[in-house]
Amino acid sequence: MLTNEFPDRYINPYTDFGFKLLFGTPMNKDLLIGFLNSLLHLEHEITDVTYLNAEHLGMAELDRKAVFDVYCENTAGEKFIVEMQKAGQKFFKDRSVFYASFPIREQAKRGDWNYELKAVYTVGILNFVFDEDSDDENYFHHEVKLMDIHRKEVFYDKLTFIYLEMPKFHKSEEELVTLFDKWMFVLHNLSRLLERPAALQERIFTRLFEAAEIAKFTPVKRMEYEESLKVYRDLTNVIDTAEWKGEQRGLQKGREEGRKEGREEGREEERLSNARKMKEMGLEYSFISRITGLSAEEIDTL
Repeated sequence: MLTNEFPDRYINPYTDFGFKLLFGTPMNKDLLIGFLNSLLHLEHEITDVTYLNAEHLGMAELDRKAVFDVYCENTAGEKFIVEMQKAGQKFFKDRSVFYASFPIREQAKRGDWNYELKAVYTVGILNFVFDEDSDDENYFHHEVKLMDIHRKEVFYDKLTFIYLEMPKFHKSEEELVTLFDKWMFVLHNLSRLLERPAALQERIFTRLFEAAEIAKFTPVKRMEYEESLKVYRDLTNVIDTAEWKGEQRGLQKGREEGRKEGREEGREEERLSNARKMKEMGLEYSFISRITGLSAEEIDTL
C-alpha cells in the first residue's frame, strides 16, 4: 500500500542518511551484498564485503579528491563504488570516470609489478534521467564497458559502469518478477510504503524493512535523518523551481515567436491580397511583381 502522507514509516533512501544507513554501514552490509548480487550477476556471488575509506586524495597534496557514498571490496579484491545521485550534473559521466580512476590507481604496487588489476564496478542509482534517452521509458538499466566498436565485443571486462535511472521504473507490486525488480521497487517506493508488500517476502527484505523503520531510531538518529531529509527536500525544491522557470521561459519564448510568426503570416496574407486586387484591376504582372515582390508564376496562380 502506498501513501504520500506524512509522517513516513520508512526512511527515504534518496537522502544521504537513508542511503548510507542501508548500504554504507557494516551492520547492514548484508543489504549491500544482496543488492549487488541481484544487480551484477557475477561469476561468483559476493559472500562478504569490506568497507574501505570513502575519501580519496589524489597522488599529490593539491590534487582533487573524491568522496564516495559507499566504497567496498569483496573477498576476491574487486572494488565497488555505489552512489546515490540525486540530481543531474553537466559533467556527470566525466565525474563518474574520474571517480573510477581512484580504485584503479590505488592497486599499483611498488617494485616489480605486471599491471594486473582487480575489477572495478561503479554503480550509480540516479534520481534523474539522461537527456539522450529521455524518450525511451523502457531503457533505464545501463551497463557500460570498454568495447571494440568494430567487433561489437567487450574489449576490457574489468571496468564496469552501471546506471539505474530510477524515475523510469514504473512496475507495480503485481509486476515484480526478479529479485532485481524487487530491489528497484523498494528503492523507488520505500518512503511511501505503509507496510511491507506481500511480494517482498525474501529474508533480505525483512532485514531492510527492519533497518528502515523510523520509529526504531534513537532520538539522535531521528534528528540526523530529519536534517538529511530537509536537505533532500530543499534540493528537490530547487530543481523543481529551476525546471518550472525553464518551462516558463520556454512558454514566453513560444508566445513571442508565435506573435512574430503571426505578424509575418499577416504581412504575407496582405501582400497576396494586394496582388490579387491589382491582378483583378488588370495591371501588368511586371508592375504587380515590382510592388509585391511576387514572381509572375506566383501572381498567375492567384
